[in-house]
Amino acid sequence: MTITLGQVLIRILEDYGVEHVFGIPGIHTVELYRGLAASSIRHITPRHEQGAGFMADGYARASGKPGVCFIITGPGMTNVATALGQAYSDSVPMLVLSSVHARNHLGAGNAGSGRLHELRSQQALVAGLTAFSHTLMQPGDLPVALARAFAVFDSARPRPVHIEIPLDLIGADASHLSPKSLVRSHKPLAGQPSIDDAAAWLAGAARPLILAGGGAVHAASALRALAEHLQAPTALTVHAKGLLPAAHPLLLGSTQSTEPTRQLVRDADVVLAVGTELGETDYDTVFDGGFGISGALIRVDIDADQLARNFAPTCTVLGDSADALERLCRALQQAPARPPATPPSHAPAGEASAWGACRVHAVRAQLESAWDLPFKAQRHYLETVLAELPDALFAGDSTQPVYQGNLAIDMPGPRRWFNSSTGYGTLGYGLPAAIGAQLAAPDRPVVCLIGDGGLQFTLPELASAVEAGLAPIILLWNNGGYEEIRRYMRQRDIRPIGVDLYTPDFQLLARGFGCDACRADDASALRRALRQARSGTRDRPVLIETSQAHWHAHAYAADRQTATTPPGPLHGDTDA
Repeated sequence: MTITLGQVLIRILEDYGVEHVFGIPGIHTVELYRGLAASSIRHITPRHEQGAGFMADGYARASGKPGVCFIITGPGMTNVATALGQAYSDSVPMLVLSSVHARNHLGAGNAGSGRLHELRSQQALVAGLTAFSHTLMQPGDLPVALARAFAVFDSARPRPVHIEIPLDLIGADASHLSPKSLVRSHKPLAGQPSIDDAAAWLAGAARPLILAGGGAVHAASALRALAEHLQAPTALTVHAKGLLPAAHPLLLGSTQSTEPTRQLVRDADVVLAVGTELGETDYDTVFDGGFGISGALIRVDIDADQLARNFAPTCTVLGDSADALERLCRALQQAPARPPATPPSHAPAGEASAWGACRVHAVRAQLESAWDLPFKAQRHYLETVLAELPDALFAGDSTQPVYQGNLAIDMPGPRRWFNSSTGYGTLGYGLPAAIGAQLAAPDRPVVCLIGDGGLQFTLPELASAVEAGLAPIILLWNNGGYEEIRRYMRQRDIRPIGVDLYTPDFQLLARGFGCDACRADDASALRRALRQARSGTRDRPVLIETSQAHWHAHAYAADRQTATTPPGPLHGDTDA
């Protein structure tokens, strides 16, 4: 019996453990679907290829497994390019399988012939957005190309991979391809000399500090053990939230762009940076160039190129972060006891014996006294959600509560807070990413944090969620436009133009898509809406819309009522 290359592809994906594929069938990709119906793989149909990419991204971040897309030639590839950019920037594993024109039509000399979905070069389009892009030229190339892709996902810095299959190959006879056992790769381990070197620096540190990023997302237990052994203050990038649990005495949160945390970093005599780019969108969100490292810098990363970027290291460890942290901890446990920390000259008295937790407490107190009322109002909004949904996973867009949550909210575990406000910084990410995350975490509530501007980018994906029987909770923060850009323009004495948007009736639109919808403009209403969304078995999304103006007014009133209470989360809402 004839077996096409498209059918062989499905079988190989099953063997790699792929459970979901995101895509929109088209004339050029139908042969990819020939073997799909009889497989164990579930197909999810977005309403736009950008949505397919964001769904795959959200699925990958929540699960740790690569998200897979089937994408049509030409416009499908240009549509998915934005999602590839976000995934590349944030080191997210994604496999994009696309069609491309027949082999005899490929190449610059054949472009411009007016063929359907024609692009001069899809490879050139995605060259800067992927770990690699590969064009199959023979059926036998498929297993090798997929093995290369999964080698990236398993053992290198995870980034998107694109494999395109010419139209004359997708439906070609591939019966001759013999099944091959899959070879899965493992993350490379650091050499012992580099571990010994890093351990020596840390053993001699009086004021150690840790900066951890998304490259350590699988290393929570090892990171915690090392931080506690060193008594090192620890700051986490946005996508590393949860590596130390909320309220841990050594946790600085994701506050690297604030002056109190920056001062603490400058005071450290040895800084361990693990799985982090030390990039602008995590360490300098105020764009003033004020983040600096004065002490020795140890960098741990799986990407050799990254070890030398942004900040020059004193010592480098190339390899898997979990393994490196575990071995560093073992080495330090055998090292001589460190001398007591000597505080910097400007540090509060009494800190010589408690560099870690004491300084973290002082930094958090400084930050708490500096937060303004709008910040506190939006933090209260997120704290209300967490109080009702303590096991929730948050997929966020570029929107005000996400910006504040990046600074103020800590998570109990990893892979529970991610968004598009860092790295590439796209809009429209939150809703489709939440749909993908819900597929990865079907038994826990998934919350989409999104603004009225961002939601209008990908609003039709509500239909995709309803069609798939998924029930993410969409928290819509409505401020009537692009509030962050409006504020930015005013700060620079530019008259705001293009930021005050006409916003439709989101409640009506959500119901038209088959979703439930309600408003929640104070904490009591939000709690009721969240309890109703969580209760029973849900098979459709619920959109809970909040007006920024109303929420701020209620929060300010609560703050005035509790002005004499100690610093902390806003109180005053007595709804049980």
